[in-house]
Amino acid sequence: MPKTKGYSMEHKTNRWGWVFVTLSTLLILLFVFYPMIQTLITSMQSGMGSNLSFVGLKNYTRLLGDATFKKALFNTFLYLIIQVPVMIILALLIAVVLNDPKLKFRGVFRTAIFLPCVTSLVAYSLIMKSIFADDGLFNKMLMGLRIISSPIPWVTDPVFAKILIIIAITWRWTGYNMIFYLSGLQNIEPSIYEAADLDGASAFRKFTAITVPMLKPIILFTTITSTSGTLQLFDEVMNITGGGPANATVSISQYIYNLCFKYSPNFGYAAAVSYVVVLIIVILSFIQFKIGGDKREH
Repeated sequence: MPKTKGYSMEHKTNRWGWVFVTLSTLLILLFVFYPMIQTLITSMQSGMGSNLSFVGLKNYTRLLGDATFKKALFNTFLYLIIQVPVMIILALLIAVVLNDPKLKFRGVFRTAIFLPCVTSLVAYSLIMKSIFADDGLFNKMLMGLRIISSPIPWVTDPVFAKILIIIAITWRWTGYNMIFYLSGLQNIEPSIYEAADLDGASAFRKFTAITVPMLKPIILFTTITSTSGTLQLFDEVMNITGGGPANATVSISQYIYNLCFKYSPNFGYAAAVSYVVVLIIVILSFIQFKIGGDKREH
């Protein structure tokens, strides 16, 4: 029985579909899963280069007594606990304000707030370090307003250095999350807000009862991506404080870098630390999905 034209076209389409799927799968296996498996193997070895030797789980047990790792873990979680909620709430509030059709120059404000997240990580980190230096613009402004009498040691004091890191990453990434919320807000039917207005709902009530629930999937997404990004924090710490003073601001990612390129190189131990980060991200993402995910009755 001769093949119909429709069947031939469908067969051809399926064939090309499998070609693209197979190519993508091979690339993912090569550049994602292979490095992950190789890193896991390396985490059970010690040394570097051709001198790697198998040590089993010793690198992981070593973490339990590593004071610098514990400090880096504490700092990273401190950044996470403070910065992520502040950034998410701030981005959501800004998005709500900039979604108001009555607001003039909305495009200018949106662009201005989004611009930081497209700037170079190194460039903006160095600018932040310059602005918050002892003789920097921010201290001069505070002293000019007579708010402080002497410069605040933003870079050299353990507490203020952490605050500076949090300010820097919040400034850069708030606009990134704001874009997601703006797109979500524009997909909410205006009639829902109009009905709430007829019922006499306040702005706060509309925000908590309509906006937040309708944006729940996007809030979950931005929370997970922000959590993952903060756990991998590197550029700001490296370029603003260098992890100092005395490892007061060091992050896990910077500690991994130090283990590979600053201290006596030990790629096996660095790989073990990196897998701890992977495990933490998986656990936190799972918890966030359980807390923020939809609970449907089946």
